[in-house]
Amino acid sequence: MRLTLTIGASPLRRWHLLLIDRLSGIPGLDLSILLPEADPADRSGLRLLFRVEGLLHGLRPDSLFATAPRSAVTVPTGRSAGAADLVLDLGKGATVVPGRRWTLHADGEAGEGALVAALLAGRMPLVELKEGGELIAAGRPGTEYGRVLLATLDDVLSRLVTLIVAAVSGGRLRVPVLPVMEAEQPATSAPQAGIAKTIVKAGVSKALALVYRACFHAPHWRVGWRRFDGPDLFALKRHPDSGWTDLPDDGTRFYADPFPILHEGRLTLFVEDFVHATGKGIISAVEFGSDGPLGRPEPVFEQPGHLSYPFVFARDGEIWMIPESCSAGRVDLFRATAFPGGWVKEATLIEGVTASDATIIERDGLWWLFATVRDGGGAFSDALHLWSAPDFRGPWTPHRRNPVLIDIASARPAGRMVLRDGQLLRPVQDCRQGYGKALGIARVTQLDDAGFAQDIETILEAGPLWPGRRLHSLNSAGGFEFIDGSAMVRRNPLARRKPADASASS
Repeated sequence: MRLTLTIGASPLRRWHLLLIDRLSGIPGLDLSILLPEADPADRSGLRLLFRVEGLLHGLRPDSLFATAPRSAVTVPTGRSAGAADLVLDLGKGATVVPGRRWTLHADGEAGEGALVAALLAGRMPLVELKEGGELIAAGRPGTEYGRVLLATLDDVLSRLVTLIVAAVSGGRLRVPVLPVMEAEQPATSAPQAGIAKTIVKAGVSKALALVYRACFHAPHWRVGWRRFDGPDLFALKRHPDSGWTDLPDDGTRFYADPFPILHEGRLTLFVEDFVHATGKGIISAVEFGSDGPLGRPEPVFEQPGHLSYPFVFARDGEIWMIPESCSAGRVDLFRATAFPGGWVKEATLIEGVTASDATIIERDGLWWLFATVRDGGGAFSDALHLWSAPDFRGPWTPHRRNPVLIDIASARPAGRMVLRDGQLLRPVQDCRQGYGKALGIARVTQLDDAGFAQDIETILEAGPLWPGRRLHSLNSAGGFEFIDGSAMVRRNPLARRKPADASASS
């Protein structure tokens, strides 16, 4: 196929070069780029803001949004009239090039100004590729750095490249309809209107963050639990009237990612145990009795790198765990030899990926593994990949449509999936307003070799029955249900803390 890429009135930017490089790797694709006769001026007005954010946060301003020289283009420029099978238009559709045309839209409007305006308004935009009125692909790119436009735009542009390459390769990405969490600010195609305000907010936000981090541990998560003999959160779709009881910590560490398992008649809860002084996560466990925890979580599993999300399950008379260790670039399977400890590595399930929160389930004799993947750039939480295998030990085969979903609101796993009345329900993280901000419950409507789809049943946030700012995961076993979210804990001014791994999930 012959594809012509046109960027409209925008200057050539570094993300265009990344897109060209990725498209050039598609077998059988003949790529060219149509550039304006003269280099357009950069009218985004973002340079000052990026300088301020770069100084405040120690970031380099040469992001994917930065302009690039024409000499950096590695494919032919221009194509004779009628020679392209498909035109990929990243501008407003004003460039006259004959042939089929895909245009890129952010919240329904074409052009980079719409994308920037949505981000300045604090909203993760819906991005769509369209051919006329027909939807080709859609996604909601995201970020873990929502208060810093320089970093946010870098993440979003990186994932735009993922979406476009997937669409050109034959993928037809879609996103589920979401309940509205809160009133959203309307975007404007003139982003300059919000830049001065954003510069002021950047300075104030940085100052407040410095004060907060000087006085409090950030982040500090907490686990909530409840005993139940009626409907669970999957059925309630709201917080229980009883609220939740906190799993206490001593303030020098936090507990997150609760995974309970009933083994030999006893309920054991595994958690990420993050010690603030070391900036590293390990896996700890505590037994639960009829009235709650019997003591405090004690370390049961540690590695040189950060560990979290201890996905624990029983199979073939053994207890297994797939902890998150995305900094290692692989997904490993471990077996308990002295439960709840004695973990030994049994297999590497997937190699060469930065995968977050690997979650598996068996369905109709086939095993499926879900995880969000950061493919060289972008957020950790918005691109869902699938693998399948005849056995949970592998071998695991990547889905031919990976990524099967790009959605900061519903891609990242948030706990075990459950089967109810023949339907597969999946807890997901809604990170539109920040990492682990809310918990979604999705109903999977397609899971096969052809693709993946899900509907969002509900979105739960923190509130009076779960005070705090975040709601992050959901699991249950043995008549107990567990969630986690954020808390505020004062920092000991005499304690010294090592920096945490930037890829840590919690």
